[in-house]
Amino acid sequence: MPVVAALPEHRQPERCQKTPGCSLAAGHNGPCIIEEKKSDMSTTTANISAAQVKELREKTGAPMMDCKQALTEAKGNLEQAVVILRKKGMASMQKKATRITSEGSVASYIHAGGKIGVLVEVNCESDFVARTDDFKELVHDVAMHIAASDPKFIRREDVTPEAFEREKDIYRAQAKATGKPDNVVERIVEGKMGKFYEEVCLYEQPFIKDQTVNISQLIAAKIGKLGENISVRRFARFKVGDAGETIAISKGEPKAE
Repeated sequence: MPVVAALPEHRQPERCQKTPGCSLAAGHNGPCIIEEKKSDMSTTTANISAAQVKELREKTGAPMMDCKQALTEAKGNLEQAVVILRKKGMASMQKKATRITSEGSVASYIHAGGKIGVLVEVNCESDFVARTDDFKELVHDVAMHIAASDPKFIRREDVTPEAFEREKDIYRAQAKATGKPDNVVERIVEGKMGKFYEEVCLYEQPFIKDQTVNISQLIAAKIGKLGENISVRRFARFKVGDAGETIAISKGEPKAE
């Protein structure tokens, strides 16, 4: 019976141990080569649908690519993507805050029944942006908000020292009447002053059509979309039967830090 020679056992060449992850055989010449491991996780961009992007764009008015990037960063979570876009809008607003806004438009809003009327001037950088539907929509929304919410100032920087000190004295007296120590009183006053700004400053007020954003954030979203600095310059609000009227003029954009 013929003798069959045993086949030599096939062995994998021993891997280089000089550098962890080197794909070359032991004793090789030259530098080690590291193989990059492919991630098991697929890119999230492939999982973002056009319908999601469209829904986010309709909700925020942000450009399509910005919406897609925000959804990718938020792993498809719509609400988280909205937060990301708002943060980016505020950053864009701060970067553009020093740009001169010498264009814009004046708009009026008369509340149903003709009892309340508002005139508002909103500025932007170019006549081109001032004529866009997005800018006109913003001006109308701001005018309508002023009619409904009756702000007294535009920004917190516009609050007069007299009004600031008067409110602070009232809140301090109220807090002291509770018998709390001075350090607690000051913390209470500080918290109430934040609420005061929200009540009387246009930019701090929650937008009447969407209470999850304030007017500053509403404007920031438009700045991000239109690519220009936008600011409310002044407004006047009249109400039938009131002895006076509310007239607010902004001191200008706060300096960017």
